[in-house]
Amino acid sequence: MSTESLDKLMYSFVVEDVLKGFFIYVPPGYVACVYDLGRGVLKKVLMPGLHFKIPFWQKAKLFNVQTLEYSISREFNLQNEKALGDIPIAAVSEDGKKVAVEGTLLLRLDVHQIPHIWQTIGEDFVSKIIRPTVRSRIRMVVSRFNVNDVIGAKRDDVELELKNELERIFYPRGIYVENVLLSEVSDITAGAKIKAAE
Repeated sequence: MSTESLDKLMYSFVVEDVLKGFFIYVPPGYVACVYDLGRGVLKKVLMPGLHFKIPFWQKAKLFNVQTLEYSISREFNLQNEKALGDIPIAAVSEDGKKVAVEGTLLLRLDVHQIPHIWQTIGEDFVSKIIRPTVRSRIRMVVSRFNVNDVIGAKRDDVELELKNELERIFYPRGIYVENVLLSEVSDITAGAKIKAAE
């Protein structure tokens, strides 16, 4: 190995492993939380830009603070538990009809509560909090309406009530519910052709 290639190798090591260890770049639409070996998760959130951190002592984690789309659809792959979404949700209406609910929730993380989310829930807050809560609240709200109201006549009321129920649970945990949009509600009482989350 020549001296020149050894110099390049050492230079790339210094740039990649040492200099990058001193800085965290936070892109637009994200914030970073820092875990410090001595103090735990720091309360200060790093906004977009370039920030200094102590290499090997502090670890930074990026969080998306843009509006997130939680899609409930047949195309969703449930194998990826951390993915934002779910398969159609089976629910029973007030008049005893079984329906499969599809739609989209628009969610956003509260910038100031992200350290608390990371500390108390962890990175997998989708599978721990969001998915089970969404399933439970959709089933509860649908059970308050008859099937014709859910499918069409009072869909706006169903969406509003669902948004209110989700906000009640998510807001104290640092998750904003911007909107609930039901795209399809199928009556599957006669025999399910749609695979739905029980």
